[in-house]
Amino acid sequence: MQYRRLGKTGLQVSALSLGSWLTFGKQISDDVAEELMIKAYDKGVNFFDNAEIYATGKAEIVMGNILKKLGWRRSSYVLSSKVFFGDGNRLPNETGLSRKHILEGCDNSLKRMQVDYLDLFFCHRPDANTPISETVWAMNQLIQQGKILYWGTSEWSAAQIMEAQLFAERYHLIAPVMEQPQYNMFHRDRVELEYQQVYKSETGLGTTIWSPLASGVLTDKYLNNNNPDDTRLNMRGLEWLKEAALNADRLQKVSLLSALAQKLNTSIPKLAIAWCLKNPNVSTVILGASKVHHLEETLTSLDVLPLLTAEVMAEIETILQNTPKLAGF
Repeated sequence: MQYRRLGKTGLQVSALSLGSWLTFGKQISDDVAEELMIKAYDKGVNFFDNAEIYATGKAEIVMGNILKKLGWRRSSYVLSSKVFFGDGNRLPNETGLSRKHILEGCDNSLKRMQVDYLDLFFCHRPDANTPISETVWAMNQLIQQGKILYWGTSEWSAAQIMEAQLFAERYHLIAPVMEQPQYNMFHRDRVELEYQQVYKSETGLGTTIWSPLASGVLTDKYLNNNNPDDTRLNMRGLEWLKEAALNADRLQKVSLLSALAQKLNTSIPKLAIAWCLKNPNVSTVILGASKVHHLEETLTSLDVLPLLTAEVMAEIETILQNTPKLAGF
């Protein structure tokens, strides 16, 4: 396993990490979740990602029970959660980034995961109804209380992140240091282009990227007109995700990428994950898995990095035809 600094902080996270969205407390049994965590930890993964909204709080409960049972040293792993969507309740103040919901949401996550503090705490989305200044103050308060160690954002624009960082600097508060964006071969602009100035800022920006396989599209499972029933894109309630993820153009590119992966004597999931890791601004790639053997495969994606020569990267760009460009160029 490789370990990378989270942006400009001193915290080191494993280049590959394990997430719980759509799986823990929902798609898989608690026993399988435990097997996945043990497999990841044994292979050097030290970052485990969660959120208050995942399975409306059940994902945090499952992960917390596993951590308590396994008894790993708290210093040996990095644990995250996210606040914004709430844990299923929808009354006023039970969602968003107000000081009230941030403080209560953090306390609820700590209880569900049975830990004294979270290493990383993300604002899961921007909140148009709450001043960024209020959010910065609330996160700073949580750090001062010892309930979280670092805070960051998820799916915020560069302008919003910079506003939070500048406000924190002006009032000598602790600024957001990481962002959790979607990043994969089909979703590139924000990570590769929009955040460039934020990476260079005094605070910097670490990234804990999600959906490296584009919700499973960057695998062989949907090729040759396959439509397997046991995938996340066929889960009830995710019709919107399936419609956005699967289209003829993408599948044609996946077919070409699959052929390239075979030429490199690897698999398309490992190629896609290694491609994400090739970006120096990626701190960690969050892996999702519903089966242990799938995780066993993707945990070896670092082995593919040396194969991504300039020539191979150029071939991938030729297939993708979506290199991010500034407007007007």
